[in-house]
Amino acid sequence: MSAAWIPVLCLGVCLLLLLPEPAGSEGAVPIAITCFTRGLDIRKEKADVLCPGGCPLEEFSVFGNIVYASVSSICGAAIHRGVISNSGGPVRIYSLPGRENYSSVAANGIQSQTLSRWSASFTVTKGKSGTQEATGQAVSTARPAIGKRLKKTPEKKTGNKDCKADIAFLIDGSFNIGQRRFNLQKNFVGKVALMLGIGTEGPHVGLVQASEHPKIEFYLKNFTSAKDVLFAIKEVGFRGGNTNTGKALKHTAQKFFTADTGARKGIPKVVVVFIDGWPSDDIEEAGIVAREFGVNVFIVSVAKPIPEELGMVQDVAFVDKAVCRSNGFFSYYMPNWFGTTKYVKPLVQKLCTHEQMVCSKTCYNSVNIAFLIDGSSSVGESNFRLILEFVSNIAKIFEISDIGAKIAAVQFTYDQRTEFSFTDYSTKENVLAVIRSIRYMSGGTATGDAISFTVRNVFGPMRDSPNKNFLVIVTDGQSYDDVRGPAAAAHDAGITIFSVGVAWAPLDDLKDMASKPKESHVFFTREFTGLEPIVSDVIRGICRDFLESQQ
Repeated sequence: MSAAWIPVLCLGVCLLLLLPEPAGSEGAVPIAITCFTRGLDIRKEKADVLCPGGCPLEEFSVFGNIVYASVSSICGAAIHRGVISNSGGPVRIYSLPGRENYSSVAANGIQSQTLSRWSASFTVTKGKSGTQEATGQAVSTARPAIGKRLKKTPEKKTGNKDCKADIAFLIDGSFNIGQRRFNLQKNFVGKVALMLGIGTEGPHVGLVQASEHPKIEFYLKNFTSAKDVLFAIKEVGFRGGNTNTGKALKHTAQKFFTADTGARKGIPKVVVVFIDGWPSDDIEEAGIVAREFGVNVFIVSVAKPIPEELGMVQDVAFVDKAVCRSNGFFSYYMPNWFGTTKYVKPLVQKLCTHEQMVCSKTCYNSVNIAFLIDGSSSVGESNFRLILEFVSNIAKIFEISDIGAKIAAVQFTYDQRTEFSFTDYSTKENVLAVIRSIRYMSGGTATGDAISFTVRNVFGPMRDSPNKNFLVIVTDGQSYDDVRGPAAAAHDAGITIFSVGVAWAPLDDLKDMASKPKESHVFFTREFTGLEPIVSDVIRGICRDFLESQQ
């Protein structure tokens, strides 16, 4: 049987449908698909399809190389494989069994992603051309004929914009929970994921399994629709082993939330840890690491140990020691894995309460640091460059952005010059570049006036900023004016001062300027080359003071 144009009864102008030959016959017309049709949408062992042209390469979801997970876009896989170009064309798809460890490879403008496991796969080869246009859609000037509609190109949902969070579900995959309760746990996680409102501008989620060794099942960047996340959760297999939750939490805090894996700048990082019973290892250290990395840890504990079992628990207070804050908000309890639907909404409400994610704020992303730089004639050009290097080495450690850490610099002699303010530059690259370009002034030393100038003109406009304020003063000599009064005014304004003295800077002046305790806010070196070792001390001091302010 050959292909033929068959008129279909319609209103107004008739639309001609091309009816293909039976599947598998030579010369069969390829099925027109969209850019985002996935392998799992084609329910045949072998099929010829027709990819449209002009697909947006950056929006393809492709998992694997040569052999692709069936959740991948067919056209994306075909371009990645080199079977077609982005101008579209015929592709033959072959269904294959599922597998583990789909690899990540960049090819032909597409970066495929890793996937630990999927239930079905496919591969692609060059297809046979048919007579149908490679547009992926019907073209007509009339109303559509009654009959089967072509699938619309799926639009990526923006999701719940009121619940912006990057969430890792850390599920229990140990022998302690067992296969049956493991599946019930996955069902609960799926319900939570569905209610969150996952989307491009809403929450993104990933999944890690804790057992003997942690395994990241999928990352934040892998899926941005609830449907795909539910598919991925369903495919996660039970691993078994000890309940090494601490090991898994530490691994997740350190490795999961990176730009390469899909973590977004300025979005709260959250780990929801599910523990059936109690952990086999120490979880307190992992909680400390998570807080240092700005991760908000929630613990969902199920089936708490009964009194007879407490002797087997390494630390009965493991929940309070692991969560972001031991105030009750970050801990959640369910008696068992049965009838858990009623627990879904309260947990989702917690995860979507942005203002409660206090552990997202770290010393690296929630501080305003101004540098007050001595440009007097006693410093000299070459030593002035060493001061700028000292400033740069501190600044580059922080997460500078329009919603993160902010840096400013003032140079002083008898006069003051704002080199740049907190709002002038919002990227680390620009801040470091402008520090390098600062020109040496030369002149006298009036440190007190410079402190007052900086408090008024640099910190003044930032009075409503949620960031904690720090001032780092670098000077090599005695001030010709009073420093005690201006420094006290800065302290009263909530500004923490570190004073760094070089060469002839008098210790009394340094102590008068510095915040309390003086011994941890005053630094001194005889030579300008001695500034480099002080960099890490200042950074540690800033982080220490920040953490104390958050208690």
